[in-house]
Amino acid sequence: MTDALSRLLAERDWLMADGATGTNLFNMGLTAGEAPELWNTDHPDRIRALYRGAVAAGSDLFLTNSFGGNASRLKLHGAEGRVRELNRIAAALGREVADAAGRPVVVAGSVGPTGEIMEPMGTLTHACAVAMFHEQAEGLKEGGADVLWLETISSPDEFRAAAEAFALARMPWCGTMSFDTAGRTMMGVTSSDMVKMVRKLPFQPLAYGANCGVGASDLLRTILGFAAAGPELPLIAKGNAGIPKYHDGHIHYDGSPEVMADYAVLARDAGARIIGGCCGTTPEHLAAMRRALEETPAGPRPSLDRIAERLGAFSSTSDGTDDSGPAPRPRSGRRGRA
Repeated sequence: MTDALSRLLAERDWLMADGATGTNLFNMGLTAGEAPELWNTDHPDRIRALYRGAVAAGSDLFLTNSFGGNASRLKLHGAEGRVRELNRIAAALGREVADAAGRPVVVAGSVGPTGEIMEPMGTLTHACAVAMFHEQAEGLKEGGADVLWLETISSPDEFRAAAEAFALARMPWCGTMSFDTAGRTMMGVTSSDMVKMVRKLPFQPLAYGANCGVGASDLLRTILGFAAAGPELPLIAKGNAGIPKYHDGHIHYDGSPEVMADYAVLARDAGARIIGGCCGTTPEHLAAMRRALEETPAGPRPSLDRIAERLGAFSSTSDGTDDSGPAPRPRSGRRGRA
C-alpha cells in the first residue's frame, strides 16, 4: 500500500493526529442535539476553521467532520438520504485544507458507530451494518479522504463489519475502540482481545488502537496492554483531555495543555506511533503536545506508577486483561468526538 499515511509512517517514528471535533464545534456555536455533520453544508467555513486549527497546531493527520455520518444516526435528524453528500463534503473540505498546508497532511475520514446494537443482542444485522458503513465510506472516498478512520467502537462485530465495508470501498483504514469500563469496551473487549481480533481480519488496518474512554491514564494503560500482546501494526493513542466536569451548564475537560504534553510523550514511549487527543482537546493542547514530542527525547516504556504520577490515578484497579470483570462506575459526558 502506497497511500499517504503509509508513506508518513515509513518516514517518521511518530505522527501527531488531531483533537476533538465536538468540543471545538461547540466553541464555534454548535448546540446540543444539533447534528455536526449538517454544518458541512450549512457552515463550511467553520469546518474549514476546525481543520485548519489542527494543521496550524502541528497535526500530521486530522479527522473529518463525519463521525455520526451514517444513515442510522442521520435518520434522527431527517437526513438519512444525505449520507453520501455530507460525507463527501466533509472530506472535500478536508482535502482543500490539507492540500494548502504546505507539507504532507493526511485527511482521515471519520466513521463512528452506527448507534445500534448488532444481533443477537440487538436488531442490526451484519449485512445492514456493512451496507451502512460502505455507504459512508464511498462518500468519504469521493470527497478525497486519504484513509478511513473507524473510532469509538465497542462491539467487535461492528468493528468487523466496518472492516468488511472498507474492503468493499477499496480504501486503507485505521480503527480504534473505546475502553471505558475497567479496561474493557462496553461490550467487554480487552486490549489483548482487540489485538487477537485485528490479527484475524481479512482486510488489515494500517494502524489500530484506542480513543476516548475515561481519561489519559486509563488510555495509556490500554496502550501498554496492546504493546504487551505484541502487535504487528502501528498503535494509535487518542486520549481525552482529562475528565469531563460540569460547570455553568457546560461540560469542560480538566486536562491542561501541560498535562496533554506529558500524555503525548508517555504515549509515544508506551509504543504508540500515531498520537492525538479526543474529547476536550483543543488546538492549544495540540500545540503543546507537538512541542513536547519534538523536544523530549524518547524514553523507556513507562510504568503504571509513572503514568499515574504524571496524569492522575486510574479509574479502576484492573485493565480487564487479568479476567477481572467490569466494575460499575458513574458515567458522565458525551462519548466519542466531543
